[in-house]
Amino acid sequence: MDVIIIAAIIFFLAVIFSMLGLGGSLVYVPLFYWLGIDMLIAIPTALLLNGITASSAAITYYRKKMIDFHVAAPFVIASTIGAPLGAYFTKFVSIEILLWILSTVLVFAGVRMLFSGKKDADAQISSSSTDKRKSLTGISLGFSIGVIAGLLGIGGGVFIFPILIALGYGAKRASATSAFIVLFSSFSGFFGHLTTGHLDMNLMIYTALAAFIGGQVGSHLMHSKMRSETIKQIFGVVLWIMAIKLVYGLM
Repeated sequence: MDVIIIAAIIFFLAVIFSMLGLGGSLVYVPLFYWLGIDMLIAIPTALLLNGITASSAAITYYRKKMIDFHVAAPFVIASTIGAPLGAYFTKFVSIEILLWILSTVLVFAGVRMLFSGKKDADAQISSSSTDKRKSLTGISLGFSIGVIAGLLGIGGGVFIFPILIALGYGAKRASATSAFIVLFSSFSGFFGHLTTGHLDMNLMIYTALAAFIGGQVGSHLMHSKMRSETIKQIFGVVLWIMAIKLVYGLM
């Protein structure tokens, strides 16, 4: 498929996923795979696009003061350390196993979003009252999320967003904070893949530009137009659609 068409698809995906605090690599990897792009090229490209989309969205969320840096810091440190490790092990795991793991992750994350209930949908909890709990959660889970993110070519937002919701954050603040965390784990995983040499520079340049613009559009829409509950529902539905498509292809 022409790289311009692929870039257009990435733009629309970046708009959607930046509203959810994700970079979009959750979809980019299977998308590239379906388009016939080698998995070892798809994974680092997806991580790069994930980081760019999340960075673009995080710029908007920072300006709107929507990011909780107290909870983000331990996640960032731990996941950034874990992501290159996961990237290293990618070459030792079969493509089929990677796709089955990714499908399982999508299903469970979708369940969490669709059936998490509506209470505290727009709450913004104080960071001072739960700093210790949030730091311990970030450190204990951040490293594991980083490893899995680097292995599967995803930024980790699929895990981080539900965790922040479970900690009591409203969907909008969870999305904003997740975007900030994801940009670090994504770029860390990408740099871990650089040593493999599996890169398509032409594909990366065009899609990176599309991802940045899409991230700007999506983040502004999320802040001004989207309801918190709608964000979670969109997130859950998209995850299930992708899981079904992946499983169908593996059957």
